[in-house]
Amino acid sequence: MTGKDSVPAGALAPRPPARDEVPGSPAYDAAIAAAVAAVRERIDAACRRAGRPPDSVELLAVTKFNPAGAVLAAYAAGIRSFGENRVQEAEGKFSSIAGSIPGATVHLLGHLQGNKAKKAAILFDCVQSVDSDTIAVELSRRARDAGKTLDLLFELHTGEESKSGFADAEALYRAIEQAAVLPGIRIRGLMTMAPYTDDAVAIRASFRSCADAFNEARSRFDLPSFNTLSMGMTNDLELAIEEGSTMVRVGTAIFGSRAYP
Repeated sequence: MTGKDSVPAGALAPRPPARDEVPGSPAYDAAIAAAVAAVRERIDAACRRAGRPPDSVELLAVTKFNPAGAVLAAYAAGIRSFGENRVQEAEGKFSSIAGSIPGATVHLLGHLQGNKAKKAAILFDCVQSVDSDTIAVELSRRARDAGKTLDLLFELHTGEESKSGFADAEALYRAIEQAAVLPGIRIRGLMTMAPYTDDAVAIRASFRSCADAFNEARSRFDLPSFNTLSMGMTNDLELAIEEGSTMVRVGTAIFGSRAYP
């Protein structure tokens, strides 16, 4: 393969080891700042290869299973968007530091159960994992009750390892059409999880499927704020950017490998 279909060097990056530095220490803050700079260099290089401006891709730091000190260190390094998988963890973490991170936004990345929609609508600025019309309706109701506008991304299932997301593009389009008239929410775009594999061809196909659905949705619906395509993580962000991602979700490359409970 050549040109855009070739896999650039570093497209599938290895997982970094766990960090030895203690969160809250000067050494930890310096390590996080260096890691953020390295990820931004990767984003810039991928954008250059794709003929895109570097500022067309937002870096979201995935702070799940990391302490509040990790958020503060990433914020000091210039990160303004943070991602969490669980409502309860995010609530405890961000409530303790809310006054220390002005201008930051917090995104829910993990699957959301309906019984947690009320708390999610209050806590998060964006829910990236909308995977049913039912949860969109519930988030609309809860955001309206909270007197806020909640950003939503609709998740499309494109990878074999992913168990969440709309099963196909047509189901996704129907849900977007129904949600477009709901109060309290703003539909911002799509999110997908690529299959967890070292097969770059399969990963690229996953991203391309979501990008195609994103472009089709933009053409079908009059949604002025529909401009976010959330694809790509630590090991595959280059491929995602080449396929059109406007937001990459990076945790391990910034914070090191974590112990998953």
